Amino acid sequence: MTLTSPHLGSSEGWTDARLLYALEEVVETELNRHLKVTKDWMPHEYVPWSDGRNFPGFFEDGEPWDPSQSKVTDIGKIALVVNLLTEDNLPSYHHEIASLFGRDGAWGTWVHRWTAEEGRHGIVMRDYLLASRAVDPDKLEQFRMAHMSEGFESDNRHSMLHSVAYVSFQELATRISHRNTGHQSGDPVCDRMLARIATDENLHMVFYRNLLRAAFELAPDLTMQAVRDVVVNFRMPGHGMPGFERAAAQMAIGEIYNMRIHHDDVLQPVLRFLKVLEIDGLGPEGLKAQDELGLYMNGLDSEARKFDEKLAARKARMAARAAG
Repeated sequence: MTLTSPHLGSSEGWTDARLLYALEEVVETELNRHLKVTKDWMPHEYVPWSDGRNFPGFFEDGEPWDPSQSKVTDIGKIALVVNLLTEDNLPSYHHEIASLFGRDGAWGTWVHRWTAEEGRHGIVMRDYLLASRAVDPDKLEQFRMAHMSEGFESDNRHSMLHSVAYVSFQELATRISHRNTGHQSGDPVCDRMLARIATDENLHMVFYRNLLRAAFELAPDLTMQAVRDVVVNFRMPGHGMPGFERAAAQMAIGEIYNMRIHHDDVLQPVLRFLKVLEIDGLGPEGLKAQDELGLYMNGLDSEARKFDEKLAARKARMAARAAG
């Protein structure tokens, strides 16, 4: 499909409203494609209900939670809590994208469908954690209340293009985080559940990535600037949760999500697919953004290399202590 516009190649004249209107047909096409390839699934089918039992409180036979009851590794527990608290903020995410993309037409249909699909993720994760006694249920609820009480404001709420660029990377980042958490959870049931969630996240990424490709065709300079801004200032949506910095550091060391993974498995695949650093015909501002994006990616790769070296040294020290 070829998109044409009197504003093609120029930053002048493009407003969020005009971009939303110009991309409506692409959204409809991508929505129809998504509905053909996605498969409905039942969250309750992924939960080990037979492992469940009452907690203390109203039930006289309630059994208090104890760490020994969990089948999940220590790093798995940390990542599962971070991932679930991120999913818990779905009402705020829905408000953000519904306000930005609208509730009518193909955009509105996508917003509501995306929200409905994402809703399964929090449902199945919480049910799994409680039925399997993987984490402390009281602390989990305390964290949820603290996190959601803070509210959420997107770093990119000022711009439709910035928001589309952000979710193109963030959906992939979430998929990677879920998959790596499952792999390192130590529980095959958990791994299977998170694999199912990751499949959804990948399809959501494809939707937004394809939309971003159409935006590059419509308004290349503005889209390049948006991608640069998003990549350089990228933060996961759960950054405001209690203890996030410490948890993120532990997840980095545990190879759930770190600088190397972010560079190699999240940023690079999207940039490479869209050939962002190879786009030509840009104006001065677009070229400047493209150059800055390339320099940032090179710098991030260098920083990731340093992280890799420190992580390898840490593993060597731990192996030596274990052998001694």
